[in-house]
Amino acid sequence: MIDLSYSKLLLLAVIALIVLGPEKLPKAARMAGAMVRRVRLGWDSVRAEVEREIQMEEIKRTAREAAAQVESVRTAASDVSKDARAVVDESMANVTHVASAGDDSDGRA
Repeated sequence: MIDLSYSKLLLLAVIALIVLGPEKLPKAARMAGAMVRRVRLGWDSVRAEVEREIQMEEIKRTAREAAAQVESVRTAASDVSKDARAVVDESMANVTHVASAGDDSDGRA
């Protein structure tokens, strides 16, 4: 921003007093103050909007990361479920095979 020291402000005030005169200077100062306030309010509004946008982006990024983690956990759980199902199916096949082999031997004896 503009770097204004007290000496520069005093110089501006003296120049304004010379150019505008003592009658118009208070009105010009009020108008300048109102303009500065308006600019400051506008700047604060823009800054607040940018901060809100940044927060929304952070929330969206966090949500995407959480969704990715949930998806990886779901995939891992699905893989474990498939593996467990394969083990159960294999065990059931073995039990059925042993049972049918036992039935065949019981029938022959």
